[in-house]
Amino acid sequence: MKKWMYVFAVLAVVTMVLPLGSPASAAPQTILRLGETHVADYPTTKGDMEFARLVEERTGGRIKIEVFHSKQLGEEKAVIEGVQFGAIDFTRVSISPLAAFAPMFDALQMPYLYRGEEHMWKVLNGEIGESFLKSLEPANFVGLCWYDSGARNFYNSKKEIKTVADLKGLKIRVQESKLMMGLVSSLGAVPTPMPFGEVYSALQTGVIEGAENNWPSYFSTSHYEVAKFFTLDGHTRVPEILIASKIVMDKLSKEDQEIIKKAAKDSMPYQIKLWKEFEKVAEEKVRAKGCVITALTPEAQADFQKAMQPMYDQLKPELKEMVKKIQDVK
Repeated sequence: MKKWMYVFAVLAVVTMVLPLGSPASAAPQTILRLGETHVADYPTTKGDMEFARLVEERTGGRIKIEVFHSKQLGEEKAVIEGVQFGAIDFTRVSISPLAAFAPMFDALQMPYLYRGEEHMWKVLNGEIGESFLKSLEPANFVGLCWYDSGARNFYNSKKEIKTVADLKGLKIRVQESKLMMGLVSSLGAVPTPMPFGEVYSALQTGVIEGAENNWPSYFSTSHYEVAKFFTLDGHTRVPEILIASKIVMDKLSKEDQEIIKKAAKDSMPYQIKLWKEFEKVAEEKVRAKGCVITALTPEAQADFQKAMQPMYDQLKPELKEMVKKIQDVK
């Protein structure tokens, strides 16, 4: 019995590494896994799938990347750790939790840092962005490319937020990031870190009273059902990042590593295009549901920005220097 079980296990492994319909003499197929928290039709997931398609196409099927969406491989933090130790090959995540591994990433997500979307992309697609991708290697990650995630805004279940004072005392969910906790605290609210997948029920039961995110996330998670007050403050533009396990990448040939890196960069325009389209659809649908959408007055916007000054003052010298470089990009 044990002998047959052993034979079956060996056959299963052989089947996994050979392309379907290929003779045993064909080059073995490498199957890699990519963890994604969002659902299958979300713009970042579709970006992942385009990346996977390009890799398979450009390696003639030698490398196949399977995208596991909808948290099939776990919540964001667990997947990041899996990638770090080589248990998971790739993931797409927000840059916020990566600051725990590479503190300089906090510079990219300072509140009201960018003059607008165009400024952000000039930073990310230039020398500064490339240096950030490379800076992850000491933590056993390989930064591959950036994906769009728009601007983040506050939403809550209690009331319209028109001024900084309106946020006082509200329990706001944040990512597990010291910077995001500091941002919310600076506005007088109570930061409450929790996994993204728990936010809906926490809003519904009153464990938290608000959260912050972009239009597509607010819509696709149905958070608008339990938190109908959405404030357009645009406090941060936190890009998404596609990362690989350095342990896994180091096992591949230099040629295949370059194919993977190029495929990731080439998937960016597709993801960004889908993001823009979905952002418009999400806003239209949320407005149609009767949510209360509040645009800040110029005076209120200035007050929100002013409340962030202590965070800038407390930055370490190296972070201050990087923030200045980012702000100086024309």
